[in-house]
Amino acid sequence: MSDTISLPKIGDPAPDFTAITTQAAAMKFSDWQGEDWVVLFSHPADFTPVCTTELTDFARRSEEFRAQKTKLIGISVDSIHSHLAWLQNMKEKMGVEIPYPLIADIDMKVSQAYGMIHPGASATATVRAVFIIDPKRIVRALVYYPMNAGRNIDEIMRLVQALQTADSQSCATPANWRPGDKVVVPPPKTVDDIKERLSHKEYEVKDFYLSMKELPKP
Repeated sequence: MSDTISLPKIGDPAPDFTAITTQAAAMKFSDWQGEDWVVLFSHPADFTPVCTTELTDFARRSEEFRAQKTKLIGISVDSIHSHLAWLQNMKEKMGVEIPYPLIADIDMKVSQAYGMIHPGASATATVRAVFIIDPKRIVRALVYYPMNAGRNIDEIMRLVQALQTADSQSCATPANWRPGDKVVVPPPKTVDDIKERLSHKEYEVKDFYLSMKELPKP
């Protein structure tokens, strides 16, 4: 039997679903998303150390994500009772309230739709997956982590900001880009475009195919 994992690819519509969450008995994902961006992330299991650090750090950064018009939502194959007990534990022991919903995917339907079950890692737990979904409900980025390496929340935030900037400014972002840095201008498409590019006064022209520019200050 094949162990091929079916998962949404970049540019695919994000699978819609209805599920039990810590904030709703029956949440329809598309209705909940509305017109916002979404960071959908899975964790292997409740009451585990690495997952606890990730969820609490997402919680501490939740207002920053909201400022980017981005909603957070977590998922694992644990029951809603386990989720609720874990949330209470994190509030009591870590002093952190989790403001975003957690999906109780005990039948694995959502996890399988998003390719979060990797039999080589575990047949019964979700790996550490991250999906960034835009307001049109298109998958714009996906990142998978092993079970023994926690995620970098700074990088997830940076990726959201980079995608939003690329969309709004019709540009690309270079390696290690942060808000305020120069962006990459789309490459020329014709010989005349190349001539114009090489003489452009407002761009930092490295060569005809690589030019950078400052974005207007907000």
